[in-house]
Amino acid sequence: MNVGIGYAIALVCIFGAYIIHGGNMTVIIHALPTELLAIFGGSLGAFVVTNQGKTLKAVKAALPTLFKGSRYTKERYMDLLGMLFEILVKIRKEGLMSVEKDVDDPHSSPVFSKYEKISSDHHVMDFITDYLRIMVSGNLNAMEIENLMDIEIETHHHEGHAPAAAITRLGDALPAFGIVAAVLGVVNTMGSVGQPPAVLGGMIGSALVGTFLGILLAYAFVGPLGTLLEQKLDESSKEFQCIKTVLLASMQGYAPQTAVEFGRKVLYSTERPSFAELEQSIKGKK
Repeated sequence: MNVGIGYAIALVCIFGAYIIHGGNMTVIIHALPTELLAIFGGSLGAFVVTNQGKTLKAVKAALPTLFKGSRYTKERYMDLLGMLFEILVKIRKEGLMSVEKDVDDPHSSPVFSKYEKISSDHHVMDFITDYLRIMVSGNLNAMEIENLMDIEIETHHHEGHAPAAAITRLGDALPAFGIVAAVLGVVNTMGSVGQPPAVLGGMIGSALVGTFLGILLAYAFVGPLGTLLEQKLDESSKEFQCIKTVLLASMQGYAPQTAVEFGRKVLYSTERPSFAELEQSIKGKK
């Protein structure tokens, strides 16, 4: 929603100012198809050359998420902390081995299945179940598990950064391809020397549209998408950090209610439930 609104504001303000100053939209509209073909064609070719196949697939998968709101809401974190609380309570009452079946088949788990928003996210569930499995095995201490978690979160962040970086590089390249389109227009104009000034003026104006479009697309359309992807990546990493904090607190001997409180404090203030909200939510789960 915000992406569409932002694009609309940019277009209305930029072209509105152009029209107010007496600009002729006919020149831009006439040049638009060929200039966009040159700019998008050149940048798309460079984009394919620059990025590996897995990065191209990651970009394709990430693009639809840009036009959706954030899924990392207070309600989602309440569910996440509630689920972790229930698991930790079960471990505290019945021992680590009691969650072995939940870990091996989370979709059939009476605990995990109650939290559909979380259990349907296989990245989050893999992270939780993998480390619960390690905890059940008892082969690693808290410090070793923390180091392993940090490495996995860093890997997740690095992988998520690839499509954001690819789109940012594309945005950075667009002004140069706009210049390429403009130069071609100037070459075409120079080949038409001898035409009436009005014709040459129109041809020069069309050529300059390429430079304008390259800059506009870079800074008003494509570049902001890369920044937005980075923000979404930070949100997803924060969720993993929350899970890490809760599980490590439990391993260090803290009670489930205290462990989830540690996890709550990790969250961004805009989505973090209050102490009272979390306490009220988990009160019925004890």
